[in-house]
Formats: sequence, structure tokens, C-alpha cells
Amino acid sequence: MLLPPTPSQTIGPYYGTALPFPRGGDAAPAGHPAAVALHGHVRDGEGAPVPDALLEFWQAAPDGSLTGAPGSLRRDGETFTGWARVPTDRDGHYVLRTLLPGGAPYLALCVHARGLNRHLFTRVYVTDPPPGDALLAALPADRRATLLARPEAGRRDTYRFDVKLQGEGETVFLDWSAGD
Repeated sequence: MLLPPTPSQTIGPYYGTALPFPRGGDAAPAGHPAAVALHGHVRDGEGAPVPDALLEFWQAAPDGSLTGAPGSLRRDGETFTGWARVPTDRDGHYVLRTLLPGGAPYLALCVHARGLNRHLFTRVYVTDPPPGDALLAALPADRRATLLARPEAGRRDTYRFDVKLQGEGETVFLDWSAGD
């Protein structure tokens, strides 16, 4: 008899433990004077932390270039990579150290988490979006707010961005279907 796969067989709770690599959340070179921290929590539909999520960030360099750095998995401590892979801790918290992007005012974010049949894509706006940003203009104000990182009061160069996977206050996720 063939049994249907269980959620742990199709997705597994292994993203946050099998795919991270040393200094994966350090897209900015160590000690860079313009480095900022982006942090927050990943929560499920009930508001519970997701302790084994994996977040991948892609972004433009401060000069607006999109070249990234070859060998981004091997952090040399000197090169801005434009890419990071950050696991959440047992409280669902993550921290990314990066540089503010030039050109596009956002970081692209891909969320991998248990129970998801497909990963989710969204944006994290860390600087003021330009007037008429097509994505933000298409959203009601309350939904738009789920894409905006907030500067933290009293914490220099620190931004907060929480991800809510479903339910009230759910983060806006983008439909990224290749070939559709």
C-alpha cells in the first residue's frame, strides 16, 4: 500500500538546520561603517514563532549594481555579496547585517519554512520607496505596511521587519511563477 507523504517528508523541518553556513547573515563586510542590521521574527498564522525558517535575501549594492560577489557562500569579510541566508532561532528571530541598497529601495526576500509546499517571495523596503512604486501603489495602506521595514528608535542603523506567514497582518507575498 502506498501512503501519502507526511509534511515532514515533503518539506521537512530542516531548512533552518541543514542549509545555513558560517556568517550567512553577514552580507556586509565585517566592521563596514555603513552596515545596518535588519532583524525581526517569522511567525505563523497563530502568531507563534517559526524556529526553523530560512530567509534568503538578495539586493543591489549601495551603488545600485546587481553583480553580487562570486562565491557568496564563502564570506571573505571584505566583500559585499548582495546575498545572505539567515536561519531563525528558536524564538523565530533572525538578524541580517547588510548595506542599504542603491537603485531599488528594497531587498528581495525568499522565505522557506516547514509546512510550505513552495517557498514565498516578498520585498523588504528599507528606504523610502519612490513615489509611484508600482507594487506599493497597488496595495491598500494596511497591506502595504507589511512590506516596510521600520527604523528602530534609539538604535542607530537598525531596522525591524517581521514576517507573518498567514492570518491577520499577513505579509504580502508575491506570485513568482516561472513559465506561467
